[in-house]
Amino acid sequence: MLNEKNDLAIDCCLLAGRLMIESGAETYRVEDTMTRMAISQGLIGTQSFVTPTGIMFSLGKDGSTRLMAIRDRITDLEKIALVNQVSRKLTTTELTIEEAYEELQRIASANLMFPFLLQFIAAAVASGCFLILFEGVVKDVPAATIAGGMGFLVVTLIHELTRVKFFAEFIAASIVGALAFLAVLLNVGEDLNIIIISGVMPLVPGLLITNAVRDLMAGHFVSGVSKGAEALLTAFAIGAGVALVLSF
Repeated sequence: MLNEKNDLAIDCCLLAGRLMIESGAETYRVEDTMTRMAISQGLIGTQSFVTPTGIMFSLGKDGSTRLMAIRDRITDLEKIALVNQVSRKLTTTELTIEEAYEELQRIASANLMFPFLLQFIAAAVASGCFLILFEGVVKDVPAATIAGGMGFLVVTLIHELTRVKFFAEFIAASIVGALAFLAVLLNVGEDLNIIIISGVMPLVPGLLITNAVRDLMAGHFVSGVSKGAEALLTAFAIGAGVALVLSF
């Protein structure tokens, strides 16, 4: 019976860690959450090793060790907050381990993202606002808005079709560059550089860069370097896509 309870506690900790990593949480936050959940169940001396592509969790020298692979990563801060809420309730005995595991399963199966249309509109409006922030002319706002919205639309659709993030970002950046160039060519845009920079801003991996720096500062060098490499590849894809258009 004790072994079954320990197995359930491990499954619960791993599920919480997986949900947080997939949603864009920092490595230290994931490890801290898993450790607190384990301690609440009387599991002392647990060890965890978290990377962006996998989680290892062990009960110690005399206990079992589990490994869970991470294949998808997005930005979903609401899901992180919900997992943290379950963790807090578990540590304060508001939830049993069984109830916590069921709640985490519900969170895992729930689609908490905003509707795609709303994301598309937000990306377009953000691009227009970035142009103003970068001290562009008002005349360029419509061009930046359209370019940013179309870039976000293309990166989402291409990624769904190919599951290759680098390729999706490369094509999306090319579309943004082409639309910006077309706007200037048709005299509906004025500053090509500002329009392109504003249009690609929704593609920039801001949270990924922040987490990479935070993990490096906390001493999680494997996670920090891997996240930094992913951010660097994204930046290279965006730059290469824009450069391809401007080279013609």
